Amino acid sequence: MPSDAVLYQAAALCLTYPGDDFRARLPLLREAAPQLREFVDHAAVTPAQDLAAHYVQVFDFGNRHSLYLSRWPDGDARRRGRSPARFQDVYRAAGLEFTGEELPDFLPSVLELAARTGDLGLLTEHRDALEQLRSRLTGFGTPYATVLAAVCATLPTVGTQA
Repeated sequence: MPSDAVLYQAAALCLTYPGDDFRARLPLLREAAPQLREFVDHAAVTPAQDLAAHYVQVFDFGNRHSLYLSRWPDGDARRRGRSPARFQDVYRAAGLEFTGEELPDFLPSVLELAARTGDLGLLTEHRDALEQLRSRLTGFGTPYATVLAAVCATLPTVGTQA
């Protein structure tokens, strides 16, 4: 398991819709992953309805801030058909069965895979997409950008070994 496993799990929680139990997890997230403190502190002082509305505004309108990793390189939905199946194969190879409501290329799911197995393959393979997402979130002015920045900071850069 990578030394950043706790960060990946915490980032996965931060990047999912902030439902009813999200607030209860904030103190644990703040303590376990200091790299996410800026986001967690923001989430703690933002009213629940406002935080949920912001999440929808950032992630649910179009693909500009898509959390589905295969949308970045594949774009077109017709070409995207095989990519989620490939993600599913990676889950199976790790001995995990993907049963989430989301597609297997959903970034929080990929982060959980990395946290549980130590396999950073999908994250490093999609590093460019993660950097693009981080850059767009930064330009949008959302605290979610700090979550992506923390994840990207753990990944090897192009041309280096993991």
